[in-house]
Amino acid sequence: MDKDEFAGRIEHIQPRLFRTAMLYLGGEAMARDAVSEAVYRGFLSLKKLREPEYLETWITRILINECRKELRRSKRVQPLDVIPETAEERYDSLPLKEAISRLPAELADVIILRYFSDLTLAETARALNIPQGTVVTRQRRALKILRMEFMENEEEVRKNGSQERILRFNCGA
Repeated sequence: MDKDEFAGRIEHIQPRLFRTAMLYLGGEAMARDAVSEAVYRGFLSLKKLREPEYLETWITRILINECRKELRRSKRVQPLDVIPETAEERYDSLPLKEAISRLPAELADVIILRYFSDLTLAETARALNIPQGTVVTRQRRALKILRMEFMENEEEVRKNGSQERILRFNCGA
């Protein structure tokens, strides 16, 4: 694969790479940095790519590693000031995103790649370097955990909502 073909294919899959990085890192700037670094590292290692048809899963694997590096790096850095909440931060606090972030890393990887990066089972298996059956098992386990968590939250909201209505009724509000 030559440089021009690499650039063209990367340009085509860059939105998918960015979505994947956003789900891992949460911030737009961090996601852009991770994608840039992954593309740069992929370009430098282009000779190591044995089968060009797997460029997408290969570069996705590089991106996942970059995202994990960035997460480790950001845990070591302590913010100096509290930054006011922005619309992006409110987006990041969506229940699904929070629930996925609480999953074990190997389960979260599968969910992010399958449902948010639109990779097939085979592509996800190649990107994570695991058997396809393991992807299926992890996907099933992750979905079960997410389903249970949302059912618990729904029950809690239902209970709190009915208690709130009772309190308003008793207080004459």
